[in-house]
Amino acid sequence: MDENADLRFTDPEPRIHPTAELKSCRLGRYAAIGERVILREVTVGDFSYFERHAEAIYTSIGKFCSIAANARINALEHPIERVTAHKLTYRPNEYFRYLGVDKEFRARRQAKRVTIGHDVWIGHGAVIMPGISIGNGAVVGANAVVTRDVAAYQVVAGVPASGLRMRFAPDIVERLQAMAWWDWPVERLFEAIPDMQTLAIEKFLDRWEGKPPSA
Repeated sequence: MDENADLRFTDPEPRIHPTAELKSCRLGRYAAIGERVILREVTVGDFSYFERHAEAIYTSIGKFCSIAANARINALEHPIERVTAHKLTYRPNEYFRYLGVDKEFRARRQAKRVTIGHDVWIGHGAVIMPGISIGNGAVVGANAVVTRDVAAYQVVAGVPASGLRMRFAPDIVERLQAMAWWDWPVERLFEAIPDMQTLAIEKFLDRWEGKPPSA
């Protein structure tokens, strides 16, 4: 063990379950990828985690996001305008020699990247459709199908997902966005956690807004 290591903090290296499948992904500090999760061309921010059997492709995920089991982010799109929606036309290489992946269709999928902000909770079995943007602090209910963008700190649910309420009043949302606690160094987070656990949101903001970083 490094003699200079701060014993308050565990190893920040991402944790990846041995059954998970990742391709062309980038993981932040303390990120965790659970059992049989499948990720393709996904960036995962610090402290964000995927529970078992979740999947994502062509997605950017912020820090401190909680992705529940069986969630599907950037659900597969099929070319329904073609004579067949089957993958025969965009992945013919799985069936025939000398016919490669349809690069134009792949580029079309890559262009519809999903963007998820910080501190987002995506519930069990939720489906996020291609090209969707989800703001900081939002909550997506279990088994929801998200077909349009979700505002910061909005709670949505249903099929298709619709807004239920906001987590906080507009002035509180504005203060949280400005505070951007998800960008704090781990030393500051360590000190703030007891207040996160016990203080009402207004009192937490009053105490920590403008507080010197060394405090």
